[in-house]
Amino acid sequence: MSAATTSQHKGSVNYLNCDYSLKSWLTTLDHKRIGLLYLIAILIFFLIGGSMALMIRYELLTPEGDFLMSDTYNKTFTMHGVALIFFFLIPSIPAVLGNFLLPLMLGAKDVAFPRLNLLSWYVFMAGATLGTIALVAGGVDTGWTFYTPLSSTFAHGAVVLAVSAAFVAGFSSIMTGVNFIVTIHMMRAPGLTWSRLPLFVWAHYATSLIQVLGTPVIAITLFLVGVERAIGIGIFDPKLGGDPVLFQHLFWFYSHPAVYIMILPGMGVISEVIACFARRRIFGYDFVAYSSLAIAVLGFFVWGHHMFVSGQSMYAGMVFSVITFLVAIPSAVKIFNWTATLYKGSIHLTAPMLFALSFMGLFTIGGLTGLFLASMAVDIHLHDTYFVVAHFHYVMVGGQIIAFLAGLHFWWPKMTGRMYPEGLGKLSALVTFIGFNLTFMPQFILGYMGMPRRYHSYPEEWQVLHVLSSAGASVLAAGFLLTIGYLIWSLWYGEKASANPWGAKGLEWQVPSPPPTENFEGKPIVKEEAYHYSPELHEEEKEYEHV
Repeated sequence: MSAATTSQHKGSVNYLNCDYSLKSWLTTLDHKRIGLLYLIAILIFFLIGGSMALMIRYELLTPEGDFLMSDTYNKTFTMHGVALIFFFLIPSIPAVLGNFLLPLMLGAKDVAFPRLNLLSWYVFMAGATLGTIALVAGGVDTGWTFYTPLSSTFAHGAVVLAVSAAFVAGFSSIMTGVNFIVTIHMMRAPGLTWSRLPLFVWAHYATSLIQVLGTPVIAITLFLVGVERAIGIGIFDPKLGGDPVLFQHLFWFYSHPAVYIMILPGMGVISEVIACFARRRIFGYDFVAYSSLAIAVLGFFVWGHHMFVSGQSMYAGMVFSVITFLVAIPSAVKIFNWTATLYKGSIHLTAPMLFALSFMGLFTIGGLTGLFLASMAVDIHLHDTYFVVAHFHYVMVGGQIIAFLAGLHFWWPKMTGRMYPEGLGKLSALVTFIGFNLTFMPQFILGYMGMPRRYHSYPEEWQVLHVLSSAGASVLAAGFLLTIGYLIWSLWYGEKASANPWGAKGLEWQVPSPPPTENFEGKPIVKEEAYHYSPELHEEEKEYEHV
């Protein structure tokens, strides 16, 4: 790719130096600043949700419930899920990296609707504020799924506030999805055809389709829970003539595609990182691109595998089981193609690359263990056990959070104009990988042995596995805190970054670090295929000094 920018933006003001006042940030229409506003917001909820995870693991060190009482434990794991799923995992890559990078990758000066973009952040913060109030006001003991009739009738605490928080935050997701779809369709640079789009863009396009089509379903479902709880209209409560299984159908119709809202952008990140540090075009580019769309479509047809023991017919269960096996194929395509890309590549084991390789291993385990849960006979034994907890976290933490860290390390120099300590980045990737596996691998065994999830006490024979899991959580927390520490340190003391410190391909690497406020002075013109790493590039890596 080549950009028709003649002066390398000499004399132009970058988005960080134009105005540091609080008002300028809160009223900004710059997509890059809005991405950073999201980054600050989700980091707060990552720390809140992570703290609750450590409280859960500390409770489970001993068989008896001697740290948290049962009600408090229920509220702790509920708010852990609400904080990390609704206020961290779903917005992390699309709202942070997507907001910052999509216009740059497309050669645009901003997203299609800058004001809508800023509004989406305010709506997200409104939902996040309601969630915080719900936590302070006594918490919720329903679990993050808000299953009825528990949530609509019997649950204690600020259920309406928590449901309202997720309801409001959903509108932010819809706004972001609409903005990205229009931006990708209408604002691509000349020459940037669909077959030349970075796979990061393809992943966000598929994600945006899910956000726009699926989020209204969960929004109206949570609204109905609030209505039933507030005024007693029978919708889900069987005592009032409602159907609790209807809630599960509506909830999982959104929430399983929501898994791909969280994981698809991460897959886009991994494609960018592997192509850069293997110095090769992604093997089977078309298959990887279209597999993102296939995941988005098939994801809407598999919700019933969450309900094998909820009373649906055996024949419906068979259909959902088969489709669930099918939806694994597009994800497997990505893993195989990334592996083929690495084959005979000129691999550089940088911090972003180590996080990407970690993602490949952890997500593969998460995906393969999902096949056990897709089989009805096996799922009956494993349903609502710690096997499900481990599988979910291998996909969401081992997938989404690790991919987010890979992307954050990869584009941190572009976002801030500063390099972080590469050695500490590699150490963080190693510590995080070890801590994660030590935390969640024992939980597969616990689930196989029959340990139910959401219990705060258990038989003594399972204590060793719980101690291992809790020790791993401490190591994992140390890895995350190390990452936060050196990234913040780099803002003041890190080496200044060049426009392209990794020797990467893409329009975002052809502007200074950090980018100018207007992104591009002229209109960039794309003349190359995506990831056009030529063999001659290896000879030019003398400039590649940070590895």
